[in-house]
Amino acid sequence: MSETLISAGGADTGPDPKRWKALIFIALAQLMVVLDATIVNIALPSAQQDLGVSDGNRQWVITAYALAFGGLLLFGGRIADLWGRKRAFLVGLTGFATASVLGGAAQGEAMMLGARALQGAFGALLAPAALSLLAVTFTEARERAKAFGIYGAIAGGGGAVGFILGGTLTEYLNWRWTFFVNVPFAIVAALGAYFVIREPAGGRNRSPLDIPGVVLSSLGLVSLVYGFTHAESAGWSDAWTIGMFVASAVLLGAFLVTEANVKAPLLPLRVPADRNRGGVYLSLGLAVIAMFGTFLFLTYYLQVVQGYSPIRTGLAFLPMVAGMITGSTQIGARLMTRVPPRLLMGPGFMAAAAGMLFLTRMDIGSSYAGVVLPGLLLLGLGMGTAFMPAMSLATHGVEPRDAGVASAMVNTSQQVGGAIGTALLNTVAASATTAYLTAHAAGATTPAAQKLLRAQAMVDGYSSATWWAVGILVLAAGIALTMIKAGHQGGPTAASRAPEDAPQETRIPVVAH
Repeated sequence: MSETLISAGGADTGPDPKRWKALIFIALAQLMVVLDATIVNIALPSAQQDLGVSDGNRQWVITAYALAFGGLLLFGGRIADLWGRKRAFLVGLTGFATASVLGGAAQGEAMMLGARALQGAFGALLAPAALSLLAVTFTEARERAKAFGIYGAIAGGGGAVGFILGGTLTEYLNWRWTFFVNVPFAIVAALGAYFVIREPAGGRNRSPLDIPGVVLSSLGLVSLVYGFTHAESAGWSDAWTIGMFVASAVLLGAFLVTEANVKAPLLPLRVPADRNRGGVYLSLGLAVIAMFGTFLFLTYYLQVVQGYSPIRTGLAFLPMVAGMITGSTQIGARLMTRVPPRLLMGPGFMAAAAGMLFLTRMDIGSSYAGVVLPGLLLLGLGMGTAFMPAMSLATHGVEPRDAGVASAMVNTSQQVGGAIGTALLNTVAASATTAYLTAHAAGATTPAAQKLLRAQAMVDGYSSATWWAVGILVLAAGIALTMIKAGHQGGPTAASRAPEDAPQETRIPVVAH
């Protein structure tokens, strides 16, 4: 016996017949956002030289985007719930493409930094709108598993694809094309979304906007992300770094107090307080710390130590992308409706940790096939298997009016995790490199020996940081296995049920035998 909801007019409110076409455009937008997180990194040296950006300010090309994106994600998720996800999706796409054109056309440092901040702001609207659209569009268990499998593969592997695309565009065209390439992505996704995506009715949260919550959360997250990015260059004991962390703790603490007492909170505490969602946010954030650090170190290892070109470096990451796609679509999606998510996430993170163990064996003379390739395959396979059920569970069972905020929390955990990973693991690597140089400097008496020592010290630093990444992934697996108690995601989602505040005539049960 099953229950079907029909509208007052008697029409079946079944699944959207165009939902699989809609997935194409949602996934395309997500790919654009994820690509942008890494594609600019490879183009940065060329852009810095052309625009005359100083060494001290070059980090702001990355940081300006990260601060705006991370700081405004919760606000973007709430706007998506208020405006409607489709409208927020279209506005986010348009704004992101416009900011990309400004970045590609930048004639100086100020214009570039402004464009990057604008990209981050519109990305903070686009990313939660995309994920929440997916959550409210696919409500049947098996279809949801397939849709989130595709989405998870893109979210996990898109960053690596960014290295390939960034290297190709920079080497054969111009660094400006790493920005301009977003425009065709955005145009296709926007046109497709306008004509194909149909957002289910009745899921908006029309409560007044929580302005104090917006201000406190945005400033708190900006302080947190900036604290980690500043620590990377100035050190953890720097007064400004410590001040940012203290300010973040105070602001986010005040935000939680505010949210517990206002009538219409920006972040309803029922969303993160759910044990399963809390476990997802925490374990996913930790896993991203490890993964982003790997992207950074492997890029430098392959280009600086092994002498790879930008394109060859990007191609070297392809096995990880293949592993992520396989883990997400062939393991996670197939088992999600039959296996509890913790039994996919925990082993997935452990498989990724095993991949990291391979990478700790990197040396100057290590072969790609013997060390890097198996490490990347295991890392991709494990992350893909874990990411897909994690993203689905984060929005599974959430009320439609909270879909945008729940989606924003997924992106926030990833964004903050990425900022922490880059700063924390880079600091560990730098400290280990310095210690190695100090311990072995006396034996390097010729220029050739000194050059070799620098390379050995660099690899030793990468290896030390990768050991930290192994530990962080093991911790993520432990959190997933102990905190997440949900059963398999084979049942209906909250998004498939009519909202509690819907008019009664739209909630007529029809019993089918």
